[in-house]
Amino acid sequence: MAIPATSNNRTASLSEPGAQSVETKASWVAAGIVLFIFTFSYGAPLVAPVALKPIAADLGSDRWVPALANSLAWLGSGAGALAFGRIAERIGIRPTVVFGAVMFGAGLALASSGGSWQLLVGHGLLMGLLGGGAINVPLIVYISRWFDRRRGSAIALIAGGQYIAGGFWPPLIALGVTHLGWRLTMLLFGIATTLAILPAALLLRPSPTESGSVVDPGAGRRDAKVLGTSPRTAFALLCLAGFLCCTPMAMPPAHLVAMCSDLGIAPAQSALMLSVLLGTAFVTRQFWGWLSDRVGGLYTIAAASTCQAAALVGFMLTQDEAGLFAVSAAFALGFSGIIPAYVVVLRQAFPADEAGWRVPVWFFCNICGMALGGWLAGLMYDRLGSYTLAFAVGLIFNIGNIALISWLAARQER
Repeated sequence: MAIPATSNNRTASLSEPGAQSVETKASWVAAGIVLFIFTFSYGAPLVAPVALKPIAADLGSDRWVPALANSLAWLGSGAGALAFGRIAERIGIRPTVVFGAVMFGAGLALASSGGSWQLLVGHGLLMGLLGGGAINVPLIVYISRWFDRRRGSAIALIAGGQYIAGGFWPPLIALGVTHLGWRLTMLLFGIATTLAILPAALLLRPSPTESGSVVDPGAGRRDAKVLGTSPRTAFALLCLAGFLCCTPMAMPPAHLVAMCSDLGIAPAQSALMLSVLLGTAFVTRQFWGWLSDRVGGLYTIAAASTCQAAALVGFMLTQDEAGLFAVSAAFALGFSGIIPAYVVVLRQAFPADEAGWRVPVWFFCNICGMALGGWLAGLMYDRLGSYTLAFAVGLIFNIGNIALISWLAARQER
């Protein structure tokens, strides 16, 4: 199936006779390897939110400290990708990911060994900037070069590693925190992450477009308009839209376990609820990937963002355990479709050889939103003793995203 062409004709059509697709069976093998790596690289930052209350109690700090550690891991990952996107193109994806795997282990080891500053430096610098920065976004760009016809589905699949991690790891982390303490649990997870990613990284090989056997069919002229405006303006608006949707996106996952505990829900059930949220997101993300391949990325973003906003209202109005399980699944339906659809838009709208810097820059903007959302919800809870107002602020950001994406989609049709 051909990638839907935008109205500005910047996307090459692969349905034309004689067009050579980059997709082969090896493309899906590469996607499977990346999915496995993401199951660990996205799982490592989950220790802090699952153990948020024990960490705060042990360190004698407010909740914003472990919440900030989680935010710094995301923020560092986005900032690191700005450099590692280009580094991976120069030295190759394999050594880049190997380096990131070692940094993940070192970061969690440092974070588990001392007080607040070790926790923050371990998450922000080692695990975030040098670990996640070298792995997460560079591998998304890498996989985007293995696919053309089903790029949205492939990116949705590998990005689902975040939700496999979210569905699988929180109950085990909660069990470890209960029986081993948060420090030893964090250390063991760091060791496991490094040992799992290293051999998988050695299986990665250059994509057909990187090896030169196939030309990446990206957009053409660099001076052509994008969404009815200049490429610079269009890219800036897409970055702003990513920031607006990701600020509320980070709030429930980072604080769901603590919020449920405040309502008297048992820790095991609270961790299970986070697993339901992130596990459901993996399944629903495959639907959004399929949809983006058919109707385009902008319409997919608008629909998913609307679902996310509705679920935020649900979190504000729901207090009982059964209701929160339902709202968590609804929130997963919304936010799971947003990120891969943005990558589809970026790859369709801009020249293929710009993906190495445009995708990391966009990810940095959306991760800034995620970092703000997780930290802001913790800060507002410390000041007000409730998450309701934090979710209300997140809803305002979400509505801004819907309005901006809808406007861009309308311009696309002109």
